[in-house]
Amino acid sequence: MLSQSGDYFYNLECEKSLVLAKKALSQAHKINDHLSMARAYNIIALNFQEFSDVDESLSYFKKALYHADLSKNDTIQNSVNNNLGSVYSYKLNDFKNAIKYYNKALVYSLKLKDSTEITYTQLNIAGAYFANKEYEVGVKFLKDCSKYVMTKGELEAKITLSTIYGSYYSHMNDTVNAEKYFNQAIAFGKQNKSELIASTVSNVYYDFSMHYKRLKNYEKANYYLSIHDSLEKKIYSQEKKEKVKNQGVHIELDEYKRQIDKIEGEKLLQDKVVKESKLIVVLFIIVFIVLLLLLLALYKNNKYREIANEELKKANEELKSAEEASQLKTQFVSTITHELRTPLYGVIGITNILLDEHKELTNSPHLKSLKFSAKYLLSLVNDILQINKIEEKRIVLEHLIFNLTDEITTIKNSLDFIANKGNNELVIEIDTDIPEFLIGDKLRLSQILMNLVSNALKFTKNGTVTIFADLERTEGTMNYIAFKVTDNGIGIAKEDQEKIFDKFVQIERKEEDYQGTGLGLSIVKRLIELFNSNIHLESEINVGTTFSFTIGFEFDEEKSKEIINNINVDLSDGQLFNILVVEDNKINQMVTKKIIERSNLKCTIVDDGYAAMVALDRELFDIVLMDINMPLINGFETTRKIRAKGINIPIVALTAFDQQEITEEAFSAGMNDIIVKPFEPAKLFKVISNQIHKKNVD
Repeated sequence: MLSQSGDYFYNLECEKSLVLAKKALSQAHKINDHLSMARAYNIIALNFQEFSDVDESLSYFKKALYHADLSKNDTIQNSVNNNLGSVYSYKLNDFKNAIKYYNKALVYSLKLKDSTEITYTQLNIAGAYFANKEYEVGVKFLKDCSKYVMTKGELEAKITLSTIYGSYYSHMNDTVNAEKYFNQAIAFGKQNKSELIASTVSNVYYDFSMHYKRLKNYEKANYYLSIHDSLEKKIYSQEKKEKVKNQGVHIELDEYKRQIDKIEGEKLLQDKVVKESKLIVVLFIIVFIVLLLLLLALYKNNKYREIANEELKKANEELKSAEEASQLKTQFVSTITHELRTPLYGVIGITNILLDEHKELTNSPHLKSLKFSAKYLLSLVNDILQINKIEEKRIVLEHLIFNLTDEITTIKNSLDFIANKGNNELVIEIDTDIPEFLIGDKLRLSQILMNLVSNALKFTKNGTVTIFADLERTEGTMNYIAFKVTDNGIGIAKEDQEKIFDKFVQIERKEEDYQGTGLGLSIVKRLIELFNSNIHLESEINVGTTFSFTIGFEFDEEKSKEIINNINVDLSDGQLFNILVVEDNKINQMVTKKIIERSNLKCTIVDDGYAAMVALDRELFDIVLMDINMPLINGFETTRKIRAKGINIPIVALTAFDQQEITEEAFSAGMNDIIVKPFEPAKLFKVISNQIHKKNVD
């Protein structure tokens, strides 16, 4: 549709061009295709530019530029910047802005190594400088592209080059050469068969007329001006202008509707985030009720939270626009994420310490289940709080090596207590043809199975829930595993089966009260779609339910060895690194210190940024691990003060904030890297090793 729309525009069939561009734009928005959006807005803007609606043209070009930047496509970025330059040059006579956009376009055309686009852009730049009476600057660009245009250039480029040369020689009072090039441009114009290029030819006659006017040859000036006027009336008839205007109204209405839908969606999303937070609190209490001592670590943050809540209440009362509502949602998500990740770091860390200090518990299914559940909860917290990332397809699957049998067995062990509560038997059946080690996102797979199995156990009493994993097919290095979770529970009615994957949907099941948020199966569906698969449901009332899906995992022996080797970080190079940890949470201090000292590294703990600066004055450290959210002075400001003193020691942010949220401020403050809590010890040691090695090399 976009290609056909471009062809219509080339022949100035603007009504047909706009109809197709509008339809293509609507489809592009539905599939979130930024490249197609940019192309559609670009064509719409060109139509308005051609019919002198400058404001509408600028508006749509800037929308095109916004989506072109998101697409990271050099070709469309070159095209839009060139067209924006032309609006400022030919319609607004704002040559400073015109040259700015032309130069941006030139950067992209040089990057593409596209001789035609380079030449076309140089012609535009030369024309802008000439129009601004900067002939000596413009002629340099003209000379760079002249040879290519005359030998390989398209007809429009030849017409434009000849016209610009004619204007240049006219300015230099070289009448012979001026008329030579103007006549050459007219000769090229007679070869034209396009309505769009006809508008360029019309401009040739206008410039030729101005040349004769400058010579006070008014007879010829009027002659060529009359040809120009005649062509303009033919090309830009009032009927065409009205058609463009009418189509513009339809396009603008579509834009308003999209804006309204976006605003309503953001409001609904904010309401859903509040509901989802309640689920997180419930899950957190159930899993970690035995770790109440963590509440002591959260006590001092309660005061800050109360203040923040008051500010949020006031902000809620003052919200009058969707933009303010979005900002409030972001602040709320950030606070909750930080407050949950901080204690989760302590839980995972203490579990690892127990396993290290009590080797007799290494094979304990209870500790393994606790560790797995903590990691599962962390993943669930991240997905629920950032469900908008799933819907916007911003979650990237990880490629980790794992044993499928071990993962499913761990899930079984973690849910045995739920099975026993309902007097159910939890069974696993795994195909022995499945390779021992697979590569893929094991945590997302575990989350899918955990949700499905726990859902099956919830609606089954005195029955059996079975997890099946069968090797369906092999394609190259990809092994496609068919998973099924079956139960002989109460089943789902036919009329309800289409609704259960919607968010916040609860199906009434007889007289019993089944609690839940209605998010589990919605998250399962979206996670399975991330694996480029679909979930299927078969169910019958009082007979049972089966959920099935197929996911492909990679099996590559060499790549598996490489991943395993990358997991092991070796810091035992004979050096005793001295590490300064700046952390105000006592439990997290203990966990971080245990992780570091377990690798025979020296560790010093301080409670705040001022104490860190005193420690750096008194002692030589190899690296600083810096918390962000601290009393007295935060991690960013502490880092700025350290850098102001001329200390260039590596500083790594060790934080529970989302990495995307703090990256810009962290690096601007002088930090070298970021690690988000909770983390795997191997990742911490890898970052420490890389930063110290980089400093030594520098």
